[in-house]
Amino acid sequence: MANPTLQQPSFLLANLKADATTKPLLQRCQDLVKIIDEYPAKELHLIFPWLVESVFGSLDGVIAGWNLRLLHSRSNEYNIVMDFLNPSGPMMKLVYKLQAEEYKYEIPINYLPGPVKACIQEGVLPDCPLFHNKLQFPLSGLLTLNIAFNPFEFFMFNFAYCLISPKNYPPGQYGSSTDSAYFVLVDTYLKYFLPTEGSVPPSPFSDSRGSVSAPSPRSSSVSFASYGIHSPSLLKHHIFHQPSVNADPAAQEIWRSETLLQMFVEIWLHHYSLEMYQKLQSPQVKEPFSPTEEHVLVVRLLVKHVHAFSNSLKPEQLSSSPSAHSHTHTSPLEEFKRVVVQRFVQQKLYLFLQHCFGHWPLDASFRAVLETWLSYIQPWRYTGEKPNPQPDQNRTVPEKWESFVHENLLMYTKLFQVFLNRAVRTDLVNAKNALMVFRVAKVFAQPNLAEMTQKGEQLFLEPEHVLHHRQPRGYLTPGQGGSYLSSRQRVVTDMVFKVKSHVYGLEGQDCQYKQMFGTELRGAVMKLIQIIAQARQTAKRISDHSSEVAANKSFLSWFGLGASDLNHSFPGAEPEETGEYLKKTHEFLDRALENLCQIFKLNQGQLNQLISNLGSLEDDGNSKQLPDCVQSENGLILTDLGRRQIINGLRRFDIHYQGDPELQPIRSYENALLVRLFYRISSLINERFGRHMNALCSRPDFLGRLGRHYLTNLDSSTKLKHSPMSRHVLERSQRPKLSLRPLASYRTILLLLLFYVFGALLSLGPISSTVLLLAGGFLYGLLMTLFADKLKTH
Repeated sequence: MANPTLQQPSFLLANLKADATTKPLLQRCQDLVKIIDEYPAKELHLIFPWLVESVFGSLDGVIAGWNLRLLHSRSNEYNIVMDFLNPSGPMMKLVYKLQAEEYKYEIPINYLPGPVKACIQEGVLPDCPLFHNKLQFPLSGLLTLNIAFNPFEFFMFNFAYCLISPKNYPPGQYGSSTDSAYFVLVDTYLKYFLPTEGSVPPSPFSDSRGSVSAPSPRSSSVSFASYGIHSPSLLKHHIFHQPSVNADPAAQEIWRSETLLQMFVEIWLHHYSLEMYQKLQSPQVKEPFSPTEEHVLVVRLLVKHVHAFSNSLKPEQLSSSPSAHSHTHTSPLEEFKRVVVQRFVQQKLYLFLQHCFGHWPLDASFRAVLETWLSYIQPWRYTGEKPNPQPDQNRTVPEKWESFVHENLLMYTKLFQVFLNRAVRTDLVNAKNALMVFRVAKVFAQPNLAEMTQKGEQLFLEPEHVLHHRQPRGYLTPGQGGSYLSSRQRVVTDMVFKVKSHVYGLEGQDCQYKQMFGTELRGAVMKLIQIIAQARQTAKRISDHSSEVAANKSFLSWFGLGASDLNHSFPGAEPEETGEYLKKTHEFLDRALENLCQIFKLNQGQLNQLISNLGSLEDDGNSKQLPDCVQSENGLILTDLGRRQIINGLRRFDIHYQGDPELQPIRSYENALLVRLFYRISSLINERFGRHMNALCSRPDFLGRLGRHYLTNLDSSTKLKHSPMSRHVLERSQRPKLSLRPLASYRTILLLLLFYVFGALLSLGPISSTVLLLAGGFLYGLLMTLFADKLKTH
């Protein structure tokens, strides 16, 4: 590179843009490392926005950047990117270098999360301090409002937004893998800035003054929305205010951890507000944002790490009360761990998950959402302790987590109810869907968890007179001036306060709470159990039928002793709904039933009676009946009852191919060339002699019966009983015609070959063998026609 003292900033940016199209990534990164080391912040300031955009892509998705979501460890560029974007790498050094000079970079508010953008446009201060005191008012008016971020905030905003920005990926490529560069970088940043051991490493880079400045001071009147027992000003000193020169170094660096977490939560989760969610219940309202599976996987990574970060709080700090806590004895990072889940993550994650539960397709991709939810409601899995040698079903949830369950009651009860609503509308014969029901039942069946949840509901339902003071937006705590008559009442009131504040904070003061262990939900659980039992019966029926088909498709089927037509396979069965998958389905559903009985303390006798009743219905041939439908001139039409019977696997049509048998897809046991050749030959014959065939088959005598045996489809008259079929299609399929397609089957070819070989061994020539074969076929048809009536009666 040229001498930095001789090159103008405009030339530097121009050269970098030119190099981006000509030089390989390794060379460009090496050049950038030199530039970041040698150039002053004044000149680096001009290239920073372009560099961030060239790495993460533009916010509108037009510029793809380095495609971090598609870059995997198998790529040659993977290590180059990871070294450059490492928390201690060149890119972060550039960020800190610019941070020391207090430069600002603007982002249009159109790219902010929906609720934040709505607040700003309405002139209301957003609840997140990250967006306070940063508005820029241009002369052109409010339509072009911008937010001014410092370099670290600007970098993290673009990094977080990279996950949700629209990308024009090449066909067949999409970012959903957990080993992509983006996913690994998220994990790396979380571990670096939210450490479970030690403190946040101080910046290894410093300017001439020897320190990296924190963001601009925030108003002391601004605090996080809190409904917990902690004082709202708990983090005010260390997080809201710029530390002084003599402040603890940890206090000087804590703002980076706060900024990273808030940026991730706002960009990834804060797309729905309580008011917006209530409006979304109307089917006319268009969704403001639809997360992808990749997005949810990254959110789950965030949830797991936040739990690990919070659970790394020292035991003595965890047990100490906030009122007795002194800032001189506890680091800001420890204070941050104490409140990180409830104040930073809970509310926005709840609305995010609730939206996903209600709007996600009813397929197996919902597993990502499900596991994110289950990760959040099981913080005890992320304590850093060695796994308990006990089996999962015997692991008791420690009593110390009761307060977490109470302060997150809706995460357990409300989302369980929403999941229940999904489960009853899902095809549980599919092993992947059955697994999800089993996973939820297994988690809630952990010893102590159901009791803790039920106790939380009882606390919420405590009458209002338990509390002596009631405020419009919450309840008073002892630290806020509340008074109590006795220590016992004080404890009960404090617990009631936490639960009520949590529910009202997430659902609003006018929420209508539905009990998880109430009568109404118990009935819904019984309905799910009934559907599970029905799915078990259906899975068993499919499995039995598949076993029969597999037995028929033995080597003997080559000799005409078994079925080879694909129509003999179970109608509607997916490839994964056979064999081992069906065994897994039965296992998952059995264990789900056991766990549901354990959770809701259901009577085993009633459950067995319910299942046996369903079994008797199946034994009575209920599954062999058609779904409920009505006859019309166009065939059978399903009723609403019939649709429910099909969805639940109670009844189904015996579906067959109803088009022209000659035009069925070429099967694996057929020769494609011969199928097409014989179709052309038979089409020519049928076109030329079609009238003669019709006349022959219309005769009532023996010759007409013989013609119908060879030239009509004998099964077409019975298909109407198995699946809807119009009269026009039925009549067309019954027209007499010659079909040579069976001769294209490999089985038929093998049998003919064996027949001619056998004839050769008997000294019969090809012509003689052919005549003998035709004579045998004619004789067989003659006998079948003569004795057809007798065979029908038997």
